[in-house]
Amino acid sequence: MAVNTDVRMKGFQERMSVEKFFSLIDQSCALNPAEVVSVTQCYDRVLAKEVTAASNVPNFDRSAMDGYALKGEETFGADSYNPITFKVIGRVTPGCLFEGKIGAGEAVEIMTGAPLPAGADAVLMAEYTERIGDQMQALDGVTPGKHVGKLGEDIKKGEILFEAGRRVRPQDAAVIASVGVNTLPVVRRPTVDLLITGDELLKPGEMPQGVHIVDSNSVILRNCVARDGGLVLNIRHLPDQRQVIRQALMDSQADVICITGGTAVGTDDYAPILVDELGELLVHGISMRPASPTGFGLIKKKPVFLMPGNPVSCLSAYDFFVARALRILGGRKTAWNYRREKLELATKISSQTGRVDYVRVKIKENRASLLATSGASILSSTTRADGFIIVPEESEGHAEGELVDIWLYDQ
Repeated sequence: MAVNTDVRMKGFQERMSVEKFFSLIDQSCALNPAEVVSVTQCYDRVLAKEVTAASNVPNFDRSAMDGYALKGEETFGADSYNPITFKVIGRVTPGCLFEGKIGAGEAVEIMTGAPLPAGADAVLMAEYTERIGDQMQALDGVTPGKHVGKLGEDIKKGEILFEAGRRVRPQDAAVIASVGVNTLPVVRRPTVDLLITGDELLKPGEMPQGVHIVDSNSVILRNCVARDGGLVLNIRHLPDQRQVIRQALMDSQADVICITGGTAVGTDDYAPILVDELGELLVHGISMRPASPTGFGLIKKKPVFLMPGNPVSCLSAYDFFVARALRILGGRKTAWNYRREKLELATKISSQTGRVDYVRVKIKENRASLLATSGASILSSTTRADGFIIVPEESEGHAEGELVDIWLYDQ
């Protein structure tokens, strides 16, 4: 699909719908290949293959309590008025084996997690015993199997623990480690190069001065990329010079390139022309506010996103489009990470049919209100806001009092 690549000082002739843009991203991005990582590094990674237990957990019968291992039947009838006496023939702790075998009228002192001695089938809790020298008096009865963790009780050998595609949680990683896994295949993280263009920009950490402003886009983007499972390879601050930007595009080794600034219709907006020159420009201009100057193309089949320099536009373009690509490449669900709540509107929200609106709102007393100051360059609006509403392209907005979905910035 060809688009008019040189619209400088002419304006956009047509804008692509958000849904059609989604389809293009889905068609252009495929799951990354696998890489092998240590089990200690698998948290928050996406499994490339199913994980099967190569051993039982536990792989021996073990005590679930501190107390005495014995034959449960021999304690029947015991209570504080009629204690039953056992001879204590040893002690066993976690990581150690009791070498002997428990016979009639015998018990072994045992700690939680220690292997059950041969001949025993139950553990009497220490609270229901009284120790006198090498003898123990049972003050209560215990049934066979009580307080014993059986072999394979937690996990059975050969059991499928997790299917491919699962995003590993902390407890998942612990279960994987418990069956003796050392390394495992996970989907390789998508890598990203951030090309931050603009003669007016200073690097983060520098003080604003004169007619120069500090780049904030690279700061928010690198954190968003990490949140969505990606890895930023390079952040390059580039002047508005055609050849410099062209070389940066050619040099990139990342899975995805994001260019901020220079993507609209100004005389120095070279990014769309360069993407088409080096590959194929598929999108330039979308039916969305903010972020309408967003573009998308392919260079050597590598996704390249053209993102507005205004920070709120840049954030919304990332959330809608770049994040989707990274999640597909990384094997994650395409749905947003933001929590969603349905709340009543305290103010009217007007929109225009044929355009998706990204509207920041403040929540007070469980009602959402439109922010008074919320332009595409007002980055602080995203920190003053509690979340945002997406007004679909077929809607003219929402009335005061209407229940709407609010996507919360606080995750």
